[in-house]
Amino acid sequence: MAEESKSPIKFLRDVGREMKRVTWPTRQELVKYTGVVLATVLFVTVFFALVDQGLSYLVRTFLQ
Repeated sequence: MAEESKSPIKFLRDVGREMKRVTWPTRQELVKYTGVVLATVLFVTVFFALVDQGLSYLVRTFLQ
């Protein structure tokens, strides 16, 4: 089984062809998805901060 070696030029042409076939999101979809991602990151950050504070409190209570 021989490996086909592609030239960098052919590779970039193939990439360009594939990029034209991609269905890109509209601006409105992009803004909506960005809001969802930011809200999720904020929620996870607050959740883990609260869990961290709670566990820290428990550890300090048991060690005293």
